[in-house]
Amino acid sequence: MQRRGTCKKDGCMLYVSFSLLSFICLVVAAIFSNLAIVSDCQAVEGSYQYTMQNSYIIEPQNDSTFATASYVHQEEMQNNKRANENTCLAPNNNQTYFADEKVHIPEAENGFFSFRKLWAFTGPGFLMSIAYLDPGNIESDLQSGVAAKYKLLWVLLSATILGLIMQRLSARLGVVTGLHLAEMCYRQYKKVPRMILWIMIEIAIIGSDMQEVIGTAIALSLLTNKVIPIWGGVLITIIDTFTFLLLDKYGLRKLELFFGFLITIMAVTFGYEYVVSAPPQNEVISGMFIPWYKDYDRNMLLQAVGIVGAVIMPHNLYLHSALVKSRDIDRKESKKVNEANMYYFIEACIALLVSFIINVFVVAVFAHGLFNKTSLEVYNLCEANNYTVGMDTFKKENTTISVDLNKGGIFLGCAFGAAAMYIWAVGIFAAGQSSTMTGTYAGQFAMEGFLNLQWARWKRVLFTRMIAIIPTFLVAFFSDIDNLTGMNDILNAIMTLQLPFATLPTIAFTSSPKIMGTFRNGLTNKIVATALSAVVIAINIYFVINTVQDDLPHHWAVIVAITIYSILYLLFCLYLTIHMAVSMGATSLGDHWFVKRYIGSPVSTTLGLSNPAIYARSNPAFNIQENWSGSFNSIPEY
Repeated sequence: MQRRGTCKKDGCMLYVSFSLLSFICLVVAAIFSNLAIVSDCQAVEGSYQYTMQNSYIIEPQNDSTFATASYVHQEEMQNNKRANENTCLAPNNNQTYFADEKVHIPEAENGFFSFRKLWAFTGPGFLMSIAYLDPGNIESDLQSGVAAKYKLLWVLLSATILGLIMQRLSARLGVVTGLHLAEMCYRQYKKVPRMILWIMIEIAIIGSDMQEVIGTAIALSLLTNKVIPIWGGVLITIIDTFTFLLLDKYGLRKLELFFGFLITIMAVTFGYEYVVSAPPQNEVISGMFIPWYKDYDRNMLLQAVGIVGAVIMPHNLYLHSALVKSRDIDRKESKKVNEANMYYFIEACIALLVSFIINVFVVAVFAHGLFNKTSLEVYNLCEANNYTVGMDTFKKENTTISVDLNKGGIFLGCAFGAAAMYIWAVGIFAAGQSSTMTGTYAGQFAMEGFLNLQWARWKRVLFTRMIAIIPTFLVAFFSDIDNLTGMNDILNAIMTLQLPFATLPTIAFTSSPKIMGTFRNGLTNKIVATALSAVVIAINIYFVINTVQDDLPHHWAVIVAITIYSILYLLFCLYLTIHMAVSMGATSLGDHWFVKRYIGSPVSTTLGLSNPAIYARSNPAFNIQENWSGSFNSIPEY
C-alpha cells in the first residue's frame, strides 16, 4: 500500500483527532494487558514456565541428540513467579488457528517433488497473500494506473519479489524453530523494546483494519446504490467480522478453503473488469518488465517509492511465521525441515503470483480507462450512457480526475454498465472480508507472542475492530466519502513507518546461527534483506520530510513534534539494527559494555545442540504449541 493524493485538510485533521483518541485507548489497553500477564501466568495452577538458559541435560539417543529437562530444574521452574525476557512461554491449549489440530504431511513416493505433499502444505501462503489484496492495496493499484499508466508495473513486480524474499525468511523461522516471530521477540528482546514492538505492530494491525472497514463500507454502499450510507456500512462491519468465528469451528482446512474461495472471487471479478476493458497487452507486458525512468513527475515518484515501501505488510511477517506451524512437521529430521521450507516457498511463490496478477488487473483497467482523463470527460461518458450515479459523482470540471474505490467502481458502471460496478463491489467486499480475518489472526498471534496473553477470539476481534471503527465512523458520519481517501493516505503512511519493526527482527533471527543453526541465512539473503530494510527506512525519512514540507502546517510546535518523533524513531531502528548485527555474529560489538548493558545479547537458544531442527521438536521450551507429550489431533491433508 502506498500514499496517494492529498486529503482535504479538514477531513485529515478530524481523522487525526479521532485517531489520537484511539491511540490513547490502545496504550492504556497495553498497560493493563501488561499488568495482566504475570497474574495470568500465576493463575494457571500446575503450568510450566521454562527458562532457555542452563535448563537442559544433553542426552545422546541413537544418532541424534535430544534435550530433556532435569527433574530438579523442573521444580525450580515451577516455582518461578515472574516472567522476564529470558523466560519461555507456558504451554497453553487456548492458542490460535491450529490449537487442537495440525495438518498431516503424507509420506510421498520416491522423488524430489510430490503434488500431494504440496497440497498438504498449501494454505498458509495464500492466507499470507491476502495482505497484498486488501482494499488499501486495491485503491493504490487503481490510483497508480491513473497517475502513471503502465509505467509503475515493473515497480510492482520488483516489490512483490522483494516481499516474497521477506515472506520466505518469515516462514523459515516458524518452520525451523517451531516459534513464530512474536514468540521469538519475547525471548530475544528486553521487556521495554519488546513492548514498544508490540504496540507498533498493534498500530499497524489497527491501521490495516481501518482500511478494511473503509473498503467493506464502500462495497456495501455500491452494492445497495447508496441505500446503505458509508457510516452505516462501517457499523455493519462490526457484525460481519464475527462471522469468521463460526467458520473457525468447522476445521482448519475448511477455513483455508474459504479463504481460497474469497481469493477466487477477487480473481474472477477483477479479471472480468480486465477482460471487458481490454487494455493493450503489449503495453501491459512492457510496463511489467521494462523499467521506466523518464518523464516521472513528483506524483509518479511518490507512487513508485510508495509501492516499494508498502508491499511488505509489517504484521504479515508475524502472521506467516505463525501460520506455517499448522502443519505436522517432524523437526527431529533435518530432511523434513528442508522439505517443509521448499514446499512452503513454492506455495508462497504461487500465492504471490496470483496476488500480483490480480493487482495487475486493477492497475491495467484504470490505466487504460482514466490515464490523463479529466473529470469533465468522465462526466460526458456517464451522460452518454445515461448513468445517473456517475453524473451525480463526477463534476463538470476540466481538471485531472482523482479516483478512489468508490469513484473507480462508478466509473466502471459508466463505461461498461451497472453490472461492472456491482462486480467491482463484490470483489472489494471479498478483499475487505478476507483481509479482516487474517488481520485478526495476526493480532491474536502478536498478543500471544509478545505478551504471553491469550484472549478469546471474540474479545480480540472486538478490541481491534472497535479501535478501528470509532475514528472511521466519526469521519464517515460528520464528513463525506472523499475524506475517507485522505484517511487512507494517512493510514498508508503509518503502515510504512512500522515496516522496520517487522523486517529487522526477521532478518536478525533468521541470520542467527544460535537460532537457525545450519538453516540460517546465507550471505546473499543477508545482503538483500538488509538492503531492503535500509530502503524502507530511507523511504520513511523521505516521506516524513515530504509530508512536513507539503501537507503539514509550518508551525514551530508541529516541527518540534515531528523532529522529536523522527529522532526516537531512528534511535529505535538503530537499537534493532545493533541487535541484528549481534545476532548475525558481530561478537566484538556484542561484547561492548554499552551493548551488553542497554541492548543485551540475544538469549542463547542452542543449549549446546548442533541442530535446531532437533530441539525445536523435542524441547518443550522451544515449541509451546505442544504440551509435554507433544500431543495434538492430526487431521488429513485433504
